[in-house]
Amino acid sequence: MAPKKVVRVQSDQASQASEPTWKPTPQAKSKATTFRIVALVLWLVAIAVEGFAIFWVLKQHSVNMVLLIGAIVGIGVLSIIGSLLWKSANRADPASTSEPIRFFIQNQLGAIIAIIAFLPLIVMIFTNKNMAGQQKTIAGGIGIVALVVAGLAGVSLNPLSVEQQQQYPAETAVVVQYTGHDLVFWTKEGTVYHLCQAASAVNETSKDNTIYSGTVADAHAANKERLTLQVDQELKQCGFATPVPSGH
Repeated sequence: MAPKKVVRVQSDQASQASEPTWKPTPQAKSKATTFRIVALVLWLVAIAVEGFAIFWVLKQHSVNMVLLIGAIVGIGVLSIIGSLLWKSANRADPASTSEPIRFFIQNQLGAIIAIIAFLPLIVMIFTNKNMAGQQKTIAGGIGIVALVVAGLAGVSLNPLSVEQQQQYPAETAVVVQYTGHDLVFWTKEGTVYHLCQAASAVNETSKDNTIYSGTVADAHAANKERLTLQVDQELKQCGFATPVPSGH
């Protein structure tokens, strides 16, 4: 196997990682705002297409199946792209768990929009008097599949919060205590970050054959949840001395 290439990563959050009260950088805030505006526009277009399908396509005496299925696919594509942009915005500028209703809505809005954009249309398809049973089965089935795919794309299972961002200084302090630097390593497929490039976990086979490096904040921006639990093993692999507990 060819040696892995190493890529240095720097996120918009990095410069804020050492502040006691976390807030997004102006760049991250601006990017999040742009992504949210684009996502909302895409969602509005998707709902408009849904309205067109319900109030025009399905009202025809002979329903145009090509147009109907095209509308369903279009709604799905618009919903999914909007959800991906919305999720990116939430990573750059997350909500706070101190406001649980807002936190839930902000992080699950993509799934909510998918339901709004598909469920009424699916109901109208199955109750439509101008369509044959086979047509209803085909169009309704495609609509249900599109709803499930778009809904899953909009769900955030482990959404980032302001409170999690505020843990960065503490996590950074732990890494610095171990290694002397705010520098960690990870792979695209992994869910945790590691102490050095020589750690066995980051040298396992991966699709892009790349090791990424950056600060703790950079690792979190890349969706890495925490430091590996194999700290003792990696301290040996990396050649770092085990820190002496305070008070000894």
